[in-house]
Amino acid sequence: MSEITIRDDRGRGLLEAYSGDEVAGRIAYFVLESSGRALVPVHTTVEPAHEGKGIAGSLARELYAISAREGVPVAPLCPYVVKWAERHPDEAPTADPALLSAAKEWLEAHPGRF
Repeated sequence: MSEITIRDDRGRGLLEAYSGDEVAGRIAYFVLESSGRALVPVHTTVEPAHEGKGIAGSLARELYAISAREGVPVAPLCPYVVKWAERHPDEAPTADPALLSAAKEWLEAHPGRF
């Protein structure tokens, strides 16, 4: 496997994994600003040529690392990130139910965003 680099494009709401110049996978997310601040991953994808290489897990790990560095919790709505967090409780603190509820409300209010 070639080396993977991960870049956070906060303006576009994308955490992207690159293999060379090629996007290998991404997490689409938004930053919740109301009812408390949180990073909210909504969808994780890995390009077919890069499946099975641990890219989705690397993206989830980096999202939680960003969260820890910035002191902003993660409120995962993405099923993959939810499962990853359950398997890695030492790296992924449990999300506050109130933040999860606020994140769901935001997503419902912005149906074309993701």
